[in-house]
Amino acid sequence: MTSFSDNGLYSEELGVGVRAVHMACLLCQRLQNDLVLKRNEHVSSKDDNSPVTIADWSVQATVSWVLSEAFGSDNVSIVAEEDVQVLSKSSATGLLEAVVKTVNTCLAEAPQFGLKAPGSALGPKEVLEAIGRCNSTGGDTGRFWVLDPVDGTLGFVRGDQYAVALALIEDGEVVLGVLGCPNYPMRKELLNYHNGSSPPSDTGDKGCVMYARRGIHRSWMQPLLRGEERFVWPNSARQIQVSPIDDPELATFCEPVEKANSSHSFTAGLAHSVGLRNKPLRVYSMVKYAAIARGDAEIFMKFARAGYKEKIWDHAAAVVIIEEAGGLVTDAGGHRLDFSKGIYLEGLDRGIIACAGSKLHETLITAVDASWNSSSL
Repeated sequence: MTSFSDNGLYSEELGVGVRAVHMACLLCQRLQNDLVLKRNEHVSSKDDNSPVTIADWSVQATVSWVLSEAFGSDNVSIVAEEDVQVLSKSSATGLLEAVVKTVNTCLAEAPQFGLKAPGSALGPKEVLEAIGRCNSTGGDTGRFWVLDPVDGTLGFVRGDQYAVALALIEDGEVVLGVLGCPNYPMRKELLNYHNGSSPPSDTGDKGCVMYARRGIHRSWMQPLLRGEERFVWPNSARQIQVSPIDDPELATFCEPVEKANSSHSFTAGLAHSVGLRNKPLRVYSMVKYAAIARGDAEIFMKFARAGYKEKIWDHAAAVVIIEEAGGLVTDAGGHRLDFSKGIYLEGLDRGIIACAGSKLHETLITAVDASWNSSSL
């Protein structure tokens, strides 16, 4: 069995992307333990009132710096969630200092991952430049990266599930995806299907990075480093595949924890109509997608409330990982998600359905068509 150590198309980009996300996951683990859970003073708010922490900006700066160092800043275009407006305010001096310190601590570990560390510590200006460099608006031509530095920030703040997501898009097509899940257990039996919580911290068995490259028909998972371990590419990775279950009565479906941008009532009605009997896995972030890619669940359904527009960074990395692991991700009309229209998934037909296999997918598409007109979405 071959792995991503070959020299195929996008192999270099994938190798750097996996390393950058792995570093970012370790950064987030430290922050979740040392900052958010214990002191909680470095939690700010975006314009839409969703919480944002040092982790968001630190991950974005770190990944931006690593990609620019590896491929040249003139060759790297990044679509990302965060901007520098809050950090640039005079009132945010303390927050910026914390971000700069966190970024430098993370980048100092770069040699452990076979990457070059900065010759000297980055200053506030350099960190702001790295964050601000992520100002691409995407589109249907050329190459750009898509980064969600902390997907599921509420999960992060609450000590629950969250993800770091990085994808590369070329001419509107997602060609590789990397999904870091710092709290996701390596063993299925440690995942609590009732609330999606992480395993007890003393198990020493949580945290992974999943990744895939378009056209290889394989997806991979690597455990996060423990202690003084060094990153080994790709010897510690193992192949992952979607579940073979195609009977709705045996399938587990995922849905968002928060109800603000998703209708639990509609997905519950769909689940009942097709015969899904297992309790849903309600979990923050793209960890829902990770569960399907790894075979821990079979279905993810999301139907946004009127007026909400899905953003590409919430889906791009995970879609290619599921598809290369043998699954399907489409809108509710059965069309592939379109990542070529900018930062939003324009033209989305009603909602998103991800499945482990075509039989379950067809069942759900049919059920949506039968139920949609009677819904209030």
